[in-house]
Amino acid sequence: MGFQQTFKALSDPTRRDILRLLRDGPLSAGEITAHFNISAATISHHLAILRDAGLVLDDKRGKFIYYELNLSVVDEILGWLSALKGDDSQ
Repeated sequence: MGFQQTFKALSDPTRRDILRLLRDGPLSAGEITAHFNISAATISHHLAILRDAGLVLDDKRGKFIYYELNLSVVDEILGWLSALKGDDSQ
């Protein structure tokens, strides 16, 4: 995972909204799509970008794919930002 790809994925407001939805736990692609007024294909594209950036993990359960936050990548980003800020508490 490179920071450039991660920050590019985070640059889109729809993808940031998807990540906010996933804070509460895994959701299927259909459940995510239900929160937006855009096509399932567009949500699928956004999910692929988030997955490729390492920000979400996907898990196929039967005929559904569930997505969840990849907290290890979130922690890595927060650690990098904290170090950039000069936070010595870590």
